Amino acid sequence: MNGDGEARVFPNRWADAAGPGGAEPSKDLCQCFERHRGAPQPSVRFHAERQDTTAPGWLHLLELIEEAAADGREEFRPLAELPAHERRRIITLPASIAKLKAVRHLVLYGSNLVRIPPEIGAMQSLEEFTPYTSSRLHWFPYELTRCPNLRRSTVSTRWLYGNFKLRPQFPPLGAPTPRTADLDLGDLDPGTWGVEAVHACSVCAGPVPASGVHQVWISLTVATDVLPLLVNACSQGCVDALPEPPAHYVPTPHRGGPSVAQPPAGRR
Repeated sequence: MNGDGEARVFPNRWADAAGPGGAEPSKDLCQCFERHRGAPQPSVRFHAERQDTTAPGWLHLLELIEEAAADGREEFRPLAELPAHERRRIITLPASIAKLKAVRHLVLYGSNLVRIPPEIGAMQSLEEFTPYTSSRLHWFPYELTRCPNLRRSTVSTRWLYGNFKLRPQFPPLGAPTPRTADLDLGDLDPGTWGVEAVHACSVCAGPVPASGVHQVWISLTVATDVLPLLVNACSQGCVDALPEPPAHYVPTPHRGGPSVAQPPAGRR
């Protein structure tokens, strides 16, 4: 109501970003951690789903990316062009998003995504990132910090690991060498590693030895928000080169789990 007693009408900023509805929901319910302030915080794990690369929605998304790369568009809203049943089966983005050199605004409103590929760091024109209401997207790749022009973001922060409102735990990460020996870094268990493959160091972009992936969490200010970032580093030296987190977040890189001491909820 305004001062004259008349109801105020607020425009829906995302009316054209959600995509068409359908007979089934466009995303799944996430129960990774308790969202109510003051409740005990359970241990959390990565979403373990693998992307079905034969699904019609995935193939449709590949086509949309090729079209966007070819026409040099500056705003990309791929999920809004997919029907609900196809959107629900998109849990990550293709590595081909690296081709989107002209895109300034990437809109992933209301997605069912559980991870973003590190190739997002190649989107050098990206200025605004909108994964708003993507309630299963709890973390981002460190490579997002490589987008030099990224200045604005709209993220549902209460769904993020370590967010200041609720301080949910971070999934535990293992020690470097024991976990990576004799593993195929191109075919990893996302429920354990968070990702399905590690092709390069998140920090220096160099090759990662099969016996030396150093996985750590770090919280950093990226555009408008403080985001939990997963780092896949080639060495302890690259971990040591990471920037300092902002105040009121875990002050150093860490391996997650219940032993990590976080500031009290609500403090920022």
